[in-house]
Amino acid sequence: MRGSASVLRLTTANPRIAAGIVALTAIAILIGGAFAGLIVEGAREISGPLSAFDSYLFRVMRFTLWQALLSTALSVVPAIFVARALSRHPSFPGRSLILRLFAVPLALPAIVAALGVLALYGRAGYFADVFSAVAGQNWPGIYGLSGILVAHVFFNLPLATRLFLEALDTVPADQWRLASQLGMGARPAFRLIEWPALRASLPGVAGLVFMLCITSFTIVLTLGGGPRATTLEVAIYQSLRFDFDPARAVALTLLQIALTVAVVFALMRLGANITSDANLPVAPRRYVSASKPETTFNTVLLIIALLFVAGPMLATVIAGLDADLVRLAGETAVRQATTTSIVLATLSALLSAALALSLVMARRALALRRGSGRKTLLESVVDTGASLVLVVPPIVIGAGWFVLLRHFGDVFAVAPVMVVTVNAVMAMPFAIRAVRPAHDAASERHERLCAQLGIGGWNRLRLVEWPVLRRPLMTAFAFAMALSLGDLGVIALFGSDAVQTLPYLLLARMGSYRTDDAAGLALLLGLLCLALMMLADRLGKGFLPR
Repeated sequence: MRGSASVLRLTTANPRIAAGIVALTAIAILIGGAFAGLIVEGAREISGPLSAFDSYLFRVMRFTLWQALLSTALSVVPAIFVARALSRHPSFPGRSLILRLFAVPLALPAIVAALGVLALYGRAGYFADVFSAVAGQNWPGIYGLSGILVAHVFFNLPLATRLFLEALDTVPADQWRLASQLGMGARPAFRLIEWPALRASLPGVAGLVFMLCITSFTIVLTLGGGPRATTLEVAIYQSLRFDFDPARAVALTLLQIALTVAVVFALMRLGANITSDANLPVAPRRYVSASKPETTFNTVLLIIALLFVAGPMLATVIAGLDADLVRLAGETAVRQATTTSIVLATLSALLSAALALSLVMARRALALRRGSGRKTLLESVVDTGASLVLVVPPIVIGAGWFVLLRHFGDVFAVAPVMVVTVNAVMAMPFAIRAVRPAHDAASERHERLCAQLGIGGWNRLRLVEWPVLRRPLMTAFAFAMALSLGDLGVIALFGSDAVQTLPYLLLARMGSYRTDDAAGLALLLGLLCLALMMLADRLGKGFLPR
């Protein structure tokens, strides 16, 4: 009772704190409802979920861990050498282009990248004849573990490279100057200067990539190739949409949550940033003089990395342009899916920006109220709790609500609500990162003046904060909209003929072997998301990694 009265006094005294509590309550309802659905389903007949822990489930868990480990190793180890090559050649021709290209996978929806990988390495891909000639038999394609690994490396090699490059840029210029004066070669420089910086960031980067791979859904769904290459998230989806086995879905979801929590806990111990922030500082001046063999090696390495990352993107564009785009644009299903995607993504982005702004304002108000004292539990939850939503993958939230809502009616009727809310909450930590610095800086400058003049509430938001926050909020909006546009996790569960988004329609066309249509839709979806991410980057002036 005392705690409730304290919160009530806080909310009535400060509307910014009230807004934060409302936002936290909405997030808690969304995630808590999913867990409630799982608990209720499991409690109805406990023997069902328990019997689901069979050999198939443990085989799926082993594959989930195995593909994540392989993907992490194949992404992180080469990224160390690519980042080092970029670091040792700050004036390398096209270096800024490479770094910008390495940011593009962040903007590409996973299903678009999967199609690009298939267009290159699939059974009918551009390289199929080459691989068939080398192997001496028809190329079987890339479905299965190999396809999953290639797609995961496509996404995570650029991210890991940028994070390692950021770590190398933290090496003091004095060390480089001293190494130059001593005539230090490449090997001792790596051992004495670069490796300590890389080693310090290695656990965090590897943990982050492992986390992304263990929660990968769309890549495994499109490239998995059957029961032998299925992860927990895809098995949850299959158990609900194809087998309709809620008991197995509950067991799989609980196992997925346990794995994710364990990985996130390890990440937090390692000090990793689970929002994958990879903003690069300005590279300090270097005193590196690379030898000719080293320059040749690094040049070849960078060209290979560039071709590997650019290949699926280029294949997506070429395959998309080969499709009958005019016919696709005239199809009613495509127009409706495009409209649905844009409407849902807009609502999701608005909700995400509103949640982020509410939490940011509440955190600042609570910090000002606290002064130099200790953080309260409410401030700690508002400050760091929002990022913990990333612990719960979208497919897990969707599965929880799916098994809960099926007792109350048609679950597919709530598809728009689920897509909007889940995507909004998933994008919220990134939106907070865009909004918080500008809000806190504005508060630092104007807090005393607002207090003296008695400006508060709507007038303060309109006259003082909006001119400063308009740009970061637009950044957050564009970023959240791009994430929502490309998402396939929730709509894969709740989608139907009545509610289809572009990723859902793309998946359906792939499933019906209409690959040309899928390629055209992938090009359209990729361009939409890329334009939004570029807008977010431009508005945010470096919000995305360069």
